[in-house]
Amino acid sequence: MKKKSELKNKGTVLPLVMIVVIILLTIGSSLISMSFTNRTYSFRESSSLVARCAADAGITQALFEMNKQLASKSLMSDTIPLAYDVSLSNSNAIYSYVVTGSLAGGYSITSIGKSGNSQRMIKTSLELSGLFDHAILTKDSLILKADTIIDGYNSKNPTATDFGVKIGTQSTQDDKIVLNNSVIVDGDIAVGVNGNTNDVIKDLGAKINGDTYASTSKEPLPDVIIPALPNMGTSLSVKSGTLTIDPSDNGTYSSIDLQNGKNIGKLEITGGDVVLHVTGDINLGNNCEIVIADGSTLKVYIDGNISCDNGSGINTEAPPDEASTLQLFATGEGTQYLDVKAKSDWTGTIYAPNGDVILYAGGDVYGAIVADSFELKNGGDFHYDAALKDVTIYDPGVRFVITKWNESIVYSDIKNLEPFNSVDIGVLQDQVSSNLK
Repeated sequence: MKKKSELKNKGTVLPLVMIVVIILLTIGSSLISMSFTNRTYSFRESSSLVARCAADAGITQALFEMNKQLASKSLMSDTIPLAYDVSLSNSNAIYSYVVTGSLAGGYSITSIGKSGNSQRMIKTSLELSGLFDHAILTKDSLILKADTIIDGYNSKNPTATDFGVKIGTQSTQDDKIVLNNSVIVDGDIAVGVNGNTNDVIKDLGAKINGDTYASTSKEPLPDVIIPALPNMGTSLSVKSGTLTIDPSDNGTYSSIDLQNGKNIGKLEITGGDVVLHVTGDINLGNNCEIVIADGSTLKVYIDGNISCDNGSGINTEAPPDEASTLQLFATGEGTQYLDVKAKSDWTGTIYAPNGDVILYAGGDVYGAIVADSFELKNGGDFHYDAALKDVTIYDPGVRFVITKWNESIVYSDIKNLEPFNSVDIGVLQDQVSSNLK
């Protein structure tokens, strides 16, 4: 009986073992299949990500090349950037890009990144951007006197009402923007990337008719290229009386020095567009002034400092609305100090990303300021000229920026992207479009 029972138990165990083995095989097979699927998915996702990075690299390189040509004034329809199968560093990915368009109609970049079987395409639109998208922008501190109103106008379109006025700092440190009592900002205030607006902005009783926010990226502050000018080998010096200069006097001077003798020392700008490069300082003695005549403009590239004594000023004969009437560019090495005064209203722009700028005006200010630090002293209100946003390729510091961004997956194979080698850019665009899902 015992032998029979043992045989019966053995006969029962064998099918159970078989069932367990089948279950384990099924689970193992499922796990292997799942692992393979996950691995395949992971591979595809990583390839797609690398392809996206490659396409991004193409956009970045194309934008760099466009701005390089813009800076050298060599941007021509037959020289716009084009690249084919460029290797992405530290990967097996490649990218190709093409720039199409014109200055009149605008430019766009198409970039395709490839990694394995994955391809990603990015298209962007470009537009020109100048130095003065902000009414006031500083790298460090910004101080506004009590009762100041910050608003905007458009000297080229008096009927315009949408000015997009912004002021801001790139700093994230405490109390870098000081708004004294009764300051009114008719627009937005930006602080540095990831900054806390409550900490950076010291509000002593201001009214802000807009948003306060942390910037998502750091505003570029490009170097300004000094134009080629003849070296005049002298300074513009007046100890008494008036010295008049016109465009025939455009050039490089060691300094501008105006002193008060029997008569007030005055430098008069007349006859059109005057461009000066001052390698040293600009000093204005008591009551002395630089006067820009009606119908003329003055553009100064200064390597040194500006000092204006009591009653002196850099003035316009008949204060115009156009901020481009007076343009000051700080082009020296290290920190520069710009102590600028005006006897009445002041119209102009100051670009001094490494400069400490103090502006005293006997009236209102019309224009825009970029500085390391800026303080508006006694005077009237600050009016931003939105016309400064309308720039050309000949304006100092102008650059291309990306305004629109569109990303697509290229599902079909674009064989070797041959059209990137072709002068016929239209063929490329047609082939790319036909290969999109």
